[in-house]
Amino acid sequence: MNRIIAVVLGGGRGTRLYPLTRDRSKPAVPIGGKYRLIDIPLSNCINDGIRHILVLTQYNSESLNRHVARTYRFDRFTHGFVSILAAEQTDENSEWFQGTADAVRQSLKYIKGQHPDLVLILSGDQLYRLDFNQVADYHLSRNADITIATKPVTAADATSLGIMKVGDDGIITEFREKPPRDELDGLKSAQKGTTGTKPYLGNMGIYMFDPGVLQEVLENEPDVIDFGKEIIPNSLGSYRVTSFPFDGYWSDIGTIGNFFRANLDMAMPEPQFDMYRSFSPLYTSARALPGARITGCIFSDTIICDASDVSGSEFNRCLVGLRGKVMPGTLMEDCVFMGSDYWEGHYLDPRNRDSGLLPLGIGRDCVIRNAIIDKNARIGNGCRLENAGGVQEYTSDLYCIREGIIVIPKNTMLEDGFRI
Repeated sequence: MNRIIAVVLGGGRGTRLYPLTRDRSKPAVPIGGKYRLIDIPLSNCINDGIRHILVLTQYNSESLNRHVARTYRFDRFTHGFVSILAAEQTDENSEWFQGTADAVRQSLKYIKGQHPDLVLILSGDQLYRLDFNQVADYHLSRNADITIATKPVTAADATSLGIMKVGDDGIITEFREKPPRDELDGLKSAQKGTTGTKPYLGNMGIYMFDPGVLQEVLENEPDVIDFGKEIIPNSLGSYRVTSFPFDGYWSDIGTIGNFFRANLDMAMPEPQFDMYRSFSPLYTSARALPGARITGCIFSDTIICDASDVSGSEFNRCLVGLRGKVMPGTLMEDCVFMGSDYWEGHYLDPRNRDSGLLPLGIGRDCVIRNAIIDKNARIGNGCRLENAGGVQEYTSDLYCIREGIIVIPKNTMLEDGFRI
């Protein structure tokens, strides 16, 4: 078996996911009610037998570092590790990570120290299931130096991705980062999986490298900082760069809209990303929490996670995270409610009551539609969060609107009767 080391890029600022990234890094953002985005690539690796994993972190990384360190610990009989490599200043380099390629460049000594046969580079903010062993077999069978996982996409999606032109032999001959529409015709590919409606191959941000080639491309061009914009285009012609076609579900959780839709889709009867699978499971922090307590509620296409306490309310197309509390008389439609990090019990802690804090969770007789409510929110009674004015973009300390979706930041309190 090939010795593969996985390098997960976890240091991005995630500005397009703001305010969800106000208090955490992008890979630490909760998803699916009880997981974090970083759990997706790490679970994929573990399920495929990859046990040597480095997670590169930098921006706002405390909660990400804590989650990885507590969750991914192998026992003494298992060879392998999931190690965090935080950006550091050394005698050789006094700069922080400047981009994806620069992060890997600064971590080369740790990668080389494992003497891998292959290096797998992954993003920490994507949703998918992919057998990395198939990617490795494809890479070796084509005698490739670099292999990029690609997905057929439409013209509408192509302008927001790296698009490559691929021949029948799977060799990438051209690569353009986020090309304008008027340049797409020259980037159509004939590789297996492309269709009339999806004639373009998009970069999934998943790379397999020969270790020697990885070292060469990073050290020979010390000023380049990004894989998609610089390393891959510059490697065409000099190295054998191949495309691994993938036709399964894949989503870049880089925007509020994508994040919102991906979460709600998980609650559908036939989700594109199915968490309810006995094979290829998702892993996360082990918690000793009771089941959800549900009293007199109406549900449609909704997931309620552990330790939630909901009563006398209606939920249509919703996801309620860990320890989520919703009081009677509330209507929630198309909502992602992340729950809470801790309990306050049935009655508000006297210390909070004395300071004027409302109880954790969502109060009585609220109407909430098309919204993301981050952890530890305190929503008062009779609030109406509906974006009645149809605003598309707005930013304030109490709430934001992104793509028409209301976003309540972590630890926010909205007084009784608050309206949006």
